Parts: sequence; C-alpha cells; structure tokens
Amino acid sequence: MPISPNQGSTGGGTTVTITGTNLAGATAVHFGTKLGTITANTPTSVTVISPSGTGTVNVTVTTPGGTSNPLPFFYVGAPFKSSLSPVTGPTAGGDTVTITGTGLSTATSVAFGAASAAPTVINDSQLTVTVPAGAAAGSVGVSVTTAGGTNNGLSYTYVDAPTVTSLTPTAGPTSGGTGVTITGTQLTTTQSVSFGGAPAPFDVINDTTISAVTPPGPAGAVDVTVVTTGGAATAAGAFTYTAGPGI
Repeated sequence: MPISPNQGSTGGGTTVTITGTNLAGATAVHFGTKLGTITANTPTSVTVISPSGTGTVNVTVTTPGGTSNPLPFFYVGAPFKSSLSPVTGPTAGGDTVTITGTGLSTATSVAFGAASAAPTVINDSQLTVTVPAGAAAGSVGVSVTTAGGTNNGLSYTYVDAPTVTSLTPTAGPTSGGTGVTITGTQLTTTQSVSFGGAPAPFDVINDTTISAVTPPGPAGAVDVTVVTTGGAATAAGAFTYTAGPGI
C-alpha cells in the first residue's frame, strides 16, 4: 500500500494519497496517534490532509473491514536560511545564487518576489539556484519551499544594467595616467572599468559618475567598458590614446 508523498511539514497540512485495495468507506486515517482529514476516497485510494507531528510515524487506514498495515511517514521541519550570496544581480536574472541554512535537502522551489525557480540541492545545508528575471529593479524577499514548509527572511536586490553616456576628457597619452570622469546611469555597483580591455583604477562618486585613471594603451580609439552587478555597458571608441612626439 504506497503512500505519496511519504514526508511532510511538522505543522501538518500536507496532502497525502494512500493507494491500495478495499479502501472504500474509509472512516479514519491515523498518523501515529493523530487523525488526518480525509478529503477523497475510492476503493483503491484515500486522500488525506496530514495532522501536525514530529519524527517518523505509522500511517494506517481504517475501514468497516478493519485496519490496514502501517506505512511510515516522515515529518520534516521548516527550512532555516542563514545567508545567500551574491545578494545583488541584474534585473534580467541569470546569476547563480548560493543559499545556506538547514533543512534544505527537500527544497522544491525558491521564490524571488513573485518569480520562482527550481533549485539544485547540494546537501541539507546548501543549495544553488539560477535567479529568475525580476519585474523591476529593487529588493525582493527570497523564500525557500521544502517538504517542511516555506521560510522567508532573506532579500535579493535586482539592479538595472548600467549605461555610459560620456567621458571627459576623451583623449590622453599612450603612457596612461589620465584622469577621466565617466558619466552614465546605474553606476553605484561598478565592479570594474577597462580601456581597450585593460583594467583601470576607479572610484565610484555616485550612481551617475565614476572617476577613473587610464592605463597605458596603444595609439588610437579604444572601447571603454563599465561592469556592474547589473551588467556591462560599453562606449565604443570613446577614448583615444595619442602617441607622443618622436625625433
């Protein structure tokens, strides 16, 4: 006589289906010493809502013909989440987030606000999940659903992709060392700035301004790329390296 699922929340409320023979007219389904709530019954199945409980209990079905053999049912506690990393990412989604805690081994979904994704369970204390696209930039609650229930308490911040609108100045020597002001939008979470692929030291002034110093580069126009937690923005040929005079 199979039971599905064979585990559920310690708080009860799990819909469980028991299949077998001669089950018509079921009068009681016991989970240990507690009664479940029967919601459907046929000669080959009984659907019941589990009561609250802990540990492993025996489930039996009672009909006018007697009581069935017992089947084990495992009560699972609600998950506990201690951290997630990273805590920000692009509004388009796609980043992989690691969530740590306890009771995660039966996780079936992770919700980021109104959007959900199926996780990859590493073990009882860790899972990874690909972040779904967000509705808009901003913070959303993160909840994990397991056989033991759903737990909230963490947040994730969606960040819009950056833009680069201008550079001042737009030219400097091939030896580098030119201080450049980069203006744009969504620059607060800037992680790197590069000129022609070469990394440049930088400081974030505010969400629309970055101060950078050019690295050495070959003569000619190069792309300037800003990478943030929201994505990357490239200003094509925005800075020109100028060779010094030679005699």
